[in-house]
Order: sequence, then C-alpha cells, then structure tokens
Amino acid sequence: MCGIVGYLGTQAATGILISGLERLEYRGYDSAGVATVWEGKIHSVRAKGKLYKLREKLEGQDTPATIGIGHTRWATHGKPEEHNAHPHLDMSQRIAVVQNGIIENYRELREELKGKGYEFLSKTDTEVIPHLISDILQETKAGDEPFLEAVRLTIARLEGAFAIAVVCADYPDELITARQQAPLTLGFGQGEFFCASDITALIPHTRAILTLENGEMARMTPLGMEIYNFAGDRLKKTPRTLDWNPVSVEKQGFRHYMLKEIYEQPAVVRTNIEAYVTDTEHPINLSINPPEFLDGIEHIQILACGTSWHASLVGKYLLEQLAGIPTFVYYASEFRYSPSPMMPNTLTIGVTQSGETADTIAALEMEKERRSHKEEKFKARLLGITNRSESTITHLVDQVMYTHAGIEIGVAATKTFEAQLMSFYFLALELAARRKTLSDETIHQILAGLKQIPTQIESILEDQEKDIEDLAHAFVDTQDFIFIGRGINFPIALEGALKLKEISYIHAEGYPAGEMKHGPIALLDVKVPVVAIAMPGAIYEKVISNAQEAKARDALLIGVAAIDDREAEHTFDKILPVAAVDELLSPLLTVIPLQLLSYHIAARRGLDVDQPRNLAKSVTVE
Repeated sequence: MCGIVGYLGTQAATGILISGLERLEYRGYDSAGVATVWEGKIHSVRAKGKLYKLREKLEGQDTPATIGIGHTRWATHGKPEEHNAHPHLDMSQRIAVVQNGIIENYRELREELKGKGYEFLSKTDTEVIPHLISDILQETKAGDEPFLEAVRLTIARLEGAFAIAVVCADYPDELITARQQAPLTLGFGQGEFFCASDITALIPHTRAILTLENGEMARMTPLGMEIYNFAGDRLKKTPRTLDWNPVSVEKQGFRHYMLKEIYEQPAVVRTNIEAYVTDTEHPINLSINPPEFLDGIEHIQILACGTSWHASLVGKYLLEQLAGIPTFVYYASEFRYSPSPMMPNTLTIGVTQSGETADTIAALEMEKERRSHKEEKFKARLLGITNRSESTITHLVDQVMYTHAGIEIGVAATKTFEAQLMSFYFLALELAARRKTLSDETIHQILAGLKQIPTQIESILEDQEKDIEDLAHAFVDTQDFIFIGRGINFPIALEGALKLKEISYIHAEGYPAGEMKHGPIALLDVKVPVVAIAMPGAIYEKVISNAQEAKARDALLIGVAAIDDREAEHTFDKILPVAAVDELLSPLLTVIPLQLLSYHIAARRGLDVDQPRNLAKSVTVE
C-alpha cells in the first residue's frame, strides 16, 4: 500500500525521492509528499492525487538538500486530502516523519499530547509520531545520540504495525528508520544510503541491500549505517547482493505493465519448471529441508487473499485429486477470527505474492502460536508460497516455495497468479509421489503436459490477442458480466471476474456453472454477457448445458474452449480458443484469454490499467 523512500548522500535528494516514489506507484496511493533538510530547516511539499501534482508543486522549489524522505499515501485514517498527506511535522516544523501501517493506540497518544498543548493538523494516526519525538527530545536532551534515542523511546510507545523514516532539522546528517510488522529495506551505495518500503525503488541505485527485521531500526549518517534493536543494542548485519535487473521494472515497449506481464507468463512457467523439475529418479525437487517436513500430512489448510485465494482453490483441487489429502481454503482475514478446528498432522500454507499481506501474515502467526504448546502431532507446519525472497513470510514459516515470477508492477496480478498455480502443481505432484497416490508414469505424463504449457500460452498471445482486443470494443459501456466454470476451472471464473472488476470497474461475478439456475440466472438479459469456461473433460457436457441456459435468456455467450471444438462453436456466440489440454492442466491456459479480455476492455475505456482506483499491490494493513 503506502510507499516510503529515504535518501542520504551527496546527490540532490528531491530527484532521487521522486524517482523512488514513481517506482512505488504500483502499490496504490492517493497523495504524496517529500521532506528535505537544508540550511537548518525542513522543506516539505505535499499534494493530493497522483505524483505529477507533487512534481508541479516542486517546480522552482528544489533545494540542493542531500537528505530527505518521501511518501505515497493510501488513505486509512483521514480522507485523501493534502493536510493528511505525509510527511507529517511536529509543531516546530523541525521533525518530519513518513509512516506505513497503522498506529493502533494513536487516539490515546493524541489526547495525551493535546493535553500538553500539541496541536494536530491532520486526521491521521501518523501525526502523533513527530510530536512524540519532539516531546521526548525536549524532556531528555541527554545521551550521546539524542535524536536516535528520542526515536527509539517514541517507538516504545507505539502499538500496531508500522515502518517509519524520520529526519530532523537539528540533526541534518541523520536519517533514522524503524520497522515493526511493515516492510522496510535499506540500500548501500557509494557514499550514500537509501531506504524504501519495496526494493523496486532501490534497483536503479544499488544492488547491496539489507532488509530490516521486526523490532529493528537503522541510523544513517555520512559515516555509515548502524543497525539497532528496539532495546538500543547495536547489531551486526551484512548486506546481500540483489540479482534483479533494472530492465525488469521497465515497460519494454508495452503500453502498460499489465500487458507486459501477461506476455511474460510463458517465461515464468519455464522458469518454474527449471526450478522444480529434475531429470533424476525423483522428478520434483521442492528444496524442502528436511524432506520429512512433508511426510505424514493428513490435512492441509491454505490461507490467502484475493487472487492468491483463487490460486489456492485450484491448489485445493490438485491436492485432493492428485495427492488425496483433504484440503481447506480460507480467506486469511476470516481465519484469524474463526480458525479451523485444530486437526492433527496439518500442513498450513500461506499464499501471498508480496510476502507482506497483513491478514495472511497475521493468520499464520496466530496459527503458529495456537499450536505452539500442543503435542507433536498438533505442532504447526507452515509453508509459504511467495514471489519475494526477502519478505516477512519467509522469516515466519518453516519452508518456502518461491514462485519465480520476477517483479510484477501491475496491481492486477497476472504472471504471479500463473506462478502460484505452478507451485501448487509441483507441491501436489510431490505429495502424490510420496503417498503413492499416482503412478510414476502418470506423474511423468502430467509433467510432460506442463512442459508444453509455455508454448501453448505463446500461441494464445500470438493468435488471439488481436481478436480479443476487437471483441473488447463491444463492452465499453457494459455494466455487468457473469463468469461461470465447474470443477478445476470454477476458480478461473472467479479470477476472470476479479480481473475485470479490478481494472475496468465493471460489476462482474463468478459462479459455479451449476449454480446459475439457483439465483444468478435472474440477472441475465441481452445486456449481461456470460463467459463460460468449457474445456474437454468429465464435466464438459454439464458446462455446455449450463451455457445453453444462459443463451436461452438472450445473454451474449462467450466461451473459453478448446481449438476446433465443434460443439462449442454451435453453442457460443464468440469463442476464445486455447489448446485442447488435459482438463487437469487447463487452468494454466484458460486464465490467459480472460486476462487479455479484462485488459483490453479497461484500456478501451481509457482507465489506468496498472494503478486501478482504491487498490494497492501489497496490502500491508488489515
């Protein structure tokens, strides 16, 4: 959600801050601001709306300041107005703070500070932080590092999840950051230092990074960077080298990041096959250590949100049908308050693209805690499926499967969804091999089919995109869509509907095809298109029958079906063809035309495809 950048070095800070904020735009925001320290003063500029409005306000105001902080805000406390934008300053305007997350006890702190005469200019939770720092500095003014100590003592008063960056006019060569349950990464350059809530902001400047852990803070000065815990103890930590390339966060000639990322999916599938498939006697290698971690599993529960939840529903189908393990999929936000009964020998999987999704992280933490004092068979076994190796979830779970999708900038997930599906295919096949629920021959057949998927996706992109773009023109003024599917493709109907509503703002719903006659069919008329996923397999005839019910109500009927399917040609008004693969593998293909359809409808409507309103790429608040 919100984005933080910070810089201390020898270059002009404002330009670096703005370029960093640009690379965080995909996280979602509704206001932005920067604060620099120059000639003993804080220079702060804020603006409501997109970054170009902040740039306009900064014209003619740039200073040669070489230290500063910046922020893009996604409104939680207080409306998206300029007075609620970050950075927030204390009353003397000597201290500036940017913050991600939520300070849960801000009301009590606010009343306490008001009682001391402090005035508040915003409705945010963040504004208590600079006032607290100022108050502590005035009261103590002691120690060798008064600014660092004041920030540390302030943090001790805060409850909730937060990441902060702070500068002070009285300490013009110091930038202090802290993390508690919200991501923050540090960067090391040549005589300069950076901080950001996402490493995408750091890629143009450095490859040497260090991720702050929960309960840690950093002090940057021209002499170096120091890491401390919240108790004030100095820590020894070593930066690591990032292997991402700046080119990976460019559009590379595509109109939008989302379209670029749709086209990157064949490469993502190939990368996952290279990462997890071997030519040895045991064809799947998940790099689980110890291997016994996956032995004796009797139940699986999956915790996820949004698109990851849809991927998890496909995962449930695979884990039950291939490995024979009862699997339950929960919205992480609901699981936290209504957890499942505590079953023995349970594998808990958290699925999060960013590795920072607040509800998923909190649900995993709760599950780990509630099982911590139980007998061995009830102990937590936690597996994370994520795209970010440096994220919070990787430090929380016992084992991790990386999805190898690379950086995804578009808010609407595409290639990361495909990569999550691949993770579930490999996990299900590994468990099936261990439990002997599939023969070696069947496993190799499925793997052979998976190896064909990249070429088959490329065929859809090459042969169908122009037709889908032309089809999209018909839906510029459409208000409602319905998507239907059955079995393993029901989650793809849900995902297709989500993609459309996310970026086009068209009301869209996904249903099991068999449920149409139980209520949703009342919505159908000539103005409501229906998209049906009808792939060859055990339930094909049922889906065709359900589609006919929609056609009888005058709905325009669009089918995602196999190439040269004569029955489908007679049933649907328009077909989005994909290769005729085994039904088990079909979700990897059927989602592709739905992504393209959503993209082209939104683009035709002239909308901001990569940054849809009210949405954020990484949902780091509850």
